[in-house]
Amino acid sequence: MAKAFKEPAYQAFRILQFVFVVAPILAGLDKFFYLMTNWNDYLSPFALQFVTGHERMFFGFVGVVEIIAGIGVFFRPGFFAYIISLWLVGIIVNLVMSGHYYDVALRDLGLLLSAIALGKLSRQYA
Repeated sequence: MAKAFKEPAYQAFRILQFVFVVAPILAGLDKFFYLMTNWNDYLSPFALQFVTGHERMFFGFVGVVEIIAGIGVFFRPGFFAYIISLWLVGIIVNLVMSGHYYDVALRDLGLLLSAIALGKLSRQYA
């Protein structure tokens, strides 16, 4: 395994694993505190019709899912990388449907592809 530490692909795997542990946990925690942003602003009109009046409860659920996904990537990156990928697809669709935040949707597309790369690298290194 010492040889693997020197392999660029292994290093990429660990970098991606770190990012997809930390970022979902921090974003999930912020769904309870709203320190980074007002998450309600990112809901599309379509999504709003289902959660209006229950935004805090909805984002509490979202936060718990994101925290679980981040912890999951720590223990089972090969499985949870794809869970995060699906989650990001949902986020991208919501953002595009909002008619705003195309820049955030594009960034999330990069995260989606990175999560898929983590899943692929997990076959070799997890």
